Amino acid sequence: MRRFQRSPVLIAMLVSVGLLMILQVVRANGPDSLSPDSLADDVPGGDSISAPGAQDTLSAQAGDSTSPGTAQADSVQGRPPPIPVDQLRVMDNKAFGVGERLEFEISYGPIDAGTAVMEVKEITKVEGRDCYRVISTARSNRFFSAIYRVEDRVESFIDIKGLFPWKFKQKLQEGKHRADRWAIYDQINHTVVTNRGELDTPPYVQDVLSIMYFARTREMTVGETLYVDSHSGRKVYPLAVKILRRERIEVPAGAFDCLVVEPMLKAGGLFKHEGRIWVWLTEDPIRLPVLMKTKVIIGTVDAKLKTYRLGKIL
Repeated sequence: MRRFQRSPVLIAMLVSVGLLMILQVVRANGPDSLSPDSLADDVPGGDSISAPGAQDTLSAQAGDSTSPGTAQADSVQGRPPPIPVDQLRVMDNKAFGVGERLEFEISYGPIDAGTAVMEVKEITKVEGRDCYRVISTARSNRFFSAIYRVEDRVESFIDIKGLFPWKFKQKLQEGKHRADRWAIYDQINHTVVTNRGELDTPPYVQDVLSIMYFARTREMTVGETLYVDSHSGRKVYPLAVKILRRERIEVPAGAFDCLVVEPMLKAGGLFKHEGRIWVWLTEDPIRLPVLMKTKVIIGTVDAKLKTYRLGKIL
């Protein structure tokens, strides 16, 4: 099992705080989604797409009654039947809305590394559906750029009613590494088409940015675990989010009562702990991510909420 394919310093500046939550765990387990891509910049038009194949670990709280075991059986039997567009799930969202902007300062130990911004920019149409256009950026500061320059941008188009993605775009510049990736999700027929091929996915699969926003809308109880299927690169990853404890913390944006959660990959019935990360979400319906800590091989990466503006809840 590979641990990290690139310098752990890269983890500090990983695309965005949203990606930091998921991809840190993915990188720790060595998926091939980390290899460089030389692919098109833009998401092409056409029908959306999505797929089964991985465990459908959406919890009942996520609006899906399928258990992990049942979903695994479905993937053996074949792709789940299409979902008529008028029967796509509808989910309650009291957490985020258009206009929300979160800015984080990222540090690697005592070193100031840069900033990350997550923003619900606007509402746009995808496949005739109203979607939140969410944009996340990460940039290294002048000092850190002299050592390792990072300038990343990620976009996800999240269905307003169902809180699942239809499109995803990612443009990475990390040191000498460049990557342009895209994905089009067919949440009706359960497939995803990317510039690296086509995959089957479980119903309502999340991308690495949308999963943060989806998780924020879920009910959370200390001691329980949320299960969500996410897609990255050439694979679908069943993700478990454990709700560990309550804790009051202070960050540049202020003091907050929080729930501490830990997202982990789940494989073979066992949780994997390499590349662990902890996220502090406010203990209220908004579930603002105010702090993230990532323990890497030679240190700790922190992402602290610096400023924020709440959005308009629909």
